[in-house]
Amino acid sequence: MPMRILLVLSLAATAAAPMARDTVPVATPAGPPLACIPLAQIRETRVRDDRTIDFVANRTRIYRNTLPAACPGLGFERRFAYATSLSQLCAADLITVLQSPDVMPGARCGLGAFQPVTLVDPRR
Repeated sequence: MPMRILLVLSLAATAAAPMARDTVPVATPAGPPLACIPLAQIRETRVRDDRTIDFVANRTRIYRNTLPAACPGLGFERRFAYATSLSQLCAADLITVLQSPDVMPGARCGLGAFQPVTLVDPRR
């Protein structure tokens, strides 16, 4: 099976409600953590800091992924890529931080579980 490479650019910088770079919106769990989420459900990603990425499926379904360890440069660059041969993204998968100015590959980091959450302020 050919490997699909998907580029994900976080839209956090262009979100409607501006926020400080080190502020991670408060979230409450909305179900048990999942090992994988279908790629077809991912509509947007929001890099919150070096350890936190919110994967937005729709307005009411957000999966927060807290990486097991800080991923150098992720919170600053706010964009990453991943490669998978499956139709889902899983906790065992790696992401690669994309560094400016020429979109060079940076740190590679493992994902954690996908925790369904409800954000206290859903506009963020």
